Amino acid sequence: MAQTVLLPQDVAAAGKDFLTERGYRVVVASATDRETLLEEGRGAQAVLLRTAPCDAALIAGLPDVRIIARHGVGVDNIDLAAASAAGKWVTNTPWANASSVAETTIALLLAVAKDLKNDIEHQASGDFAYKYTHHGLDLEGKTLGIIGYGKIGRAVAAKLAGFGMQILIADPFVTAAEAGKVLSRDQLLAQADFVTLHLPALPSTIGSFDAASLAKMKPTAYLLNLSRGSIVDEPALIDALQRGVIAGAALDVYSQEPLPLDNPLQRMPNVILTPHIASNTTETMDRMALQAAQEIDRVLRGMRPSWPVNHPQGLELEDN
Repeated sequence: MAQTVLLPQDVAAAGKDFLTERGYRVVVASATDRETLLEEGRGAQAVLLRTAPCDAALIAGLPDVRIIARHGVGVDNIDLAAASAAGKWVTNTPWANASSVAETTIALLLAVAKDLKNDIEHQASGDFAYKYTHHGLDLEGKTLGIIGYGKIGRAVAAKLAGFGMQILIADPFVTAAEAGKVLSRDQLLAQADFVTLHLPALPSTIGSFDAASLAKMKPTAYLLNLSRGSIVDEPALIDALQRGVIAGAALDVYSQEPLPLDNPLQRMPNVILTPHIASNTTETMDRMALQAAQEIDRVLRGMRPSWPVNHPQGLELEDN
């Protein structure tokens, strides 16, 4: 009998085709609520997971699952402790989206610097003269602070090499960097004209960019967040933007997604908002689906996954 892979949400054909060509049965769920997943995923040996919650109750209710393969990098929607205790691998796709997220970071950096949101809106309303009283900024000669120097942070620094910016880096696990100067977080915040966050959502990072952090930034500086909404204390950010503690922000992630229309961020002219699209490219979707599927295939064939993010109890698998 074919082994079954449950997809709470659909993925690119590259991943599904890989699985079906190897004889797996692929089930795309009709909804993402726990009851539906438990019913439609009964007997599944693997879950290929996007953003749907995967809590302890779901993990316990799918006892035959051996691997939860995350389509993406962040695993904050998975109860890792429950998965590990149940002897299930959790994996991600760390190399699939770094370049795309870095490109989107630079796109938002340019949009903020050039005031593109307001230029576009005023042009659309017939206010061609807006540009005479509202100027943008050059990036050349400015300072960018990168907080979090993992794969995405490194890609941002590398891609900005030709922009003539000074690059500052703050990361507790990094002492030197090929594309920038490593400083303490407070030193970076005091000097940077733009601060971009590329941190995982961990107990140590959730809410860590708070009112005190914002107060250490220049009043002319801008904040970019393309990591996780939970990293930033959103009420503190709203207050800082309203009071002019910082000049503006560009956000791709939020404490609640979708961002409610009545959230004050929606009405701020000094804020650019995008709907969590940093990795939303055809190429990245193909890579994430394929690499997650490959991890499933490795584990179900009795091998160790390439990108595990947990340490399941009682598993002894062969290396690749």
